[in-house]
Amino acid sequence: MTGSKHKPDPRLDLVLERIVDVPPELVWKVWTTPEHLKKWFTPAPWTTVDCEIDLRPGGIFRTVMRSPEGDEHPNIGCYLEVVENRKLVWTDALERGYRPTGQPNGCFDSFFTAIVMLEPHERGTRYTAIAIHADEESRRKHEEQGFHDGWGTALDQLVAVAKTM
Repeated sequence: MTGSKHKPDPRLDLVLERIVDVPPELVWKVWTTPEHLKKWFTPAPWTTVDCEIDLRPGGIFRTVMRSPEGDEHPNIGCYLEVVENRKLVWTDALERGYRPTGQPNGCFDSFFTAIVMLEPHERGTRYTAIAIHADEESRRKHEEQGFHDGWGTALDQLVAVAKTM
């Protein structure tokens, strides 16, 4: 899969694509370093209060999000593909070591796989995030839960953090 490009299926996938004015190496750094990721990953007023990253295929990607009311939502996933400064792929259907999770965790009632692709661009980075779902109903629910607004706000926060580095 390394270097491959996922062709989104509009029936099953949600896509956020934008040009951001920071280089891919900085976007990568704030995506792959827990202390940086905690500053931007969850759209405000939510916060990310904990993060564990084992940046390799089969490694864990774990976050704990806190709602404004104080409720905590752990999310545990597994990296499937890691291409430095270019691509991250993970799923919440698996835990560390590709172990199946058995049931969805965190804020969602179905599994999805996420792909984040970074491509150099004359103005910084072409940032593409894709959430891949098993069926149309899961995709619809994720969209209704605010995929575009939430992931877009998080991306704005990511750029703000990257610009401080």
